[in-house]
This record gives sequence, C-alpha cells and structure tokens, in this order.
Amino acid sequence: MKVLQICSKPPRPSVDGGCKASNNITEGLLNNNIEVKILTLSTHKHPFQKQKLSEKYIQSTQIQHVFIDTRVKLLPALVHFFSSKSYNLSRFFCKKFEGLIVNTLKKEKYHIVLLEGLFVTGYLQAIRKCTDAKVILRSHNVEFEIWERSAESEKNPIKKFYLNHLAKQLKKDEVAVLNELDAIASITYKDKKKFIELGCKKPINVIPFGINLNDYQVNKNNNQFDFFHIGSMDWVPNQQAIKWFLDKVWSQVEKKHPEALINIAGKKMPDWLTHWKQHNVKIIGEVPSAVDFINENKIMIAPLFSGSGMRVKIIEAMALGKVVI
Repeated sequence: MKVLQICSKPPRPSVDGGCKASNNITEGLLNNNIEVKILTLSTHKHPFQKQKLSEKYIQSTQIQHVFIDTRVKLLPALVHFFSSKSYNLSRFFCKKFEGLIVNTLKKEKYHIVLLEGLFVTGYLQAIRKCTDAKVILRSHNVEFEIWERSAESEKNPIKKFYLNHLAKQLKKDEVAVLNELDAIASITYKDKKKFIELGCKKPINVIPFGINLNDYQVNKNNNQFDFFHIGSMDWVPNQQAIKWFLDKVWSQVEKKHPEALINIAGKKMPDWLTHWKQHNVKIIGEVPSAVDFINENKIMIAPLFSGSGMRVKIIEAMALGKVVI
C-alpha cells in the first residue's frame, strides 16, 4: 500500500503537538511496512529544516516541501471579511503546492491520500481530479471550536467581533468538507461525536495520539515541587491561558505559598511574558528537549480555554509521571 501524506507544516523536527501528531502517523505507517511519501508546506512559523532530518527519514518519506507565507496581512484579511470563504484556510493555499500535489499523483499511483488537518483540505478538489485514491482527513481538532472559544474569552469588543466572524467562516468551510472526504481519522471520541452532530455521514475512526513509553524515562530522583508550563507561545490560546493563570491563580498561590516557583518554557515567548516581573515566575523560553524539561519539574499547569482535539504535552507529562492540573 502507498500513502501520500499531505501536511500543513513539517512533521519533523517535531517542535509542537501538531508536528508530533503528524509524525506519529508517519511512523505508524512505516512501522507497518506501508510506503509513505510526504508533501508539506513550510512557513515562517514552521520552516523546513533539512539539516535536522536524518538521511533515513528523508529516504523513507521522500519528503518535499513548498514555502508559503501564511502571515496575516491586512488587505487579504479585509477582502475575506466580505467573503463567504475562510481567511484562515485561504492562507494555506498556494498554486505551487497544488501543482506539486497534482504532479506527484500523476506520476505514481497511491491508494490513500492522507490530509493532515483541515488547513490542507483546500487542495481536495485538485486531488479528486487526478486520482481515484481514497482521501482521508486526519483531524487534529475541531478547528472552528478553537476560534469560538478564543472569541468567548476576548475582552476587546472589536477583536471579539472579528474572532467570531473568523469562527463562523471556518465553521462553514469545515462542515462543508466533512462529507466530501472518504473517511475521517479523529484524534478523540469527543471530536468524532462533534463531527457526527455537524452532519458527517462518512466513516469516522478514532486514532488517538500514541507514545512509546521507552522514550519517556521517569526521573524518580526529582524531589522538587516546582510547577511548570510548556507550550508554543506563538499560539494565542496558550498566551490567553498562561495570562489568565498568572493573573487569577498564581497570585493566590503566591500568597499562601511564597516559596512556590513556576517555570514557563516554550518557543517564541511574547514580549509581555518575557519581561514578566515576579520573583517566583521564571521565564525559560525555548528548551532543547521538552521531555528533559518536564522531567526536571514536578507539577504541570495546563489551563485550557480554547483547545480542541488532544493536548500532546499532557500525554507526555503523564507518561513521565507528572501531576497535571
């Protein structure tokens, strides 16, 4: 069997939960002797870093990439405000990547085209025109729910209005694509239930994020009771969550336990957090190994306001024997 895996960001290096979830599927397929080819977008946020990939991985996946600028731009955002199409989805579409997909499918026969997440479903129409392969969506989240919850927690009325608008556009497109696929591989049973409620008639199987426990050696000698948080801090829901925690919760912890300490790690820290002035809040920034950082600490803080799908870092923390709040 041959699978063409299409990704909105490179699965490796696995710098966040989405990358790890995609790489998880790749490894599962390869370990079952299924031939896999990866086509991926690369962006400013998730660049293609060939120097960090092993030769074995490059050969086994025949990975190819196309760069696309997905950064938010004022004019396209304004144009899409008056459009029925989702601006969020449009940012991940480019003709060059569509051409690479079409040429790949014309050159070789694939049994399955695996779309890694909603943001590459914009290529579905082109895929259908050049192959009779089954097209499966690997759903990482119910995407529009993230934007709905971001809008709910937004205090600025103008931002709130715009986020609600984006959520409505995204919901319309996400619901529309469900029955254009051949099947969906959902990451949680909750997401599966939601898709059915939204009218999905196609087969849905749940394939959670899995880990190899041999890769997670518990540090039994860690007697510290430091709190910690780790996550990509260029993702707005993570910023909202940690801001709420520091403002509303940590101040109360500090009053009762002045000796308590929280270590906050993650790539691309916003300026407001980098310059946070509080003696028992330590801003670490990006760490070489998330697993090592988790192992060095004790109690994970995972406040969630606008998440969907599965939080990979929570699974990893539990594998390392950590308390998760």
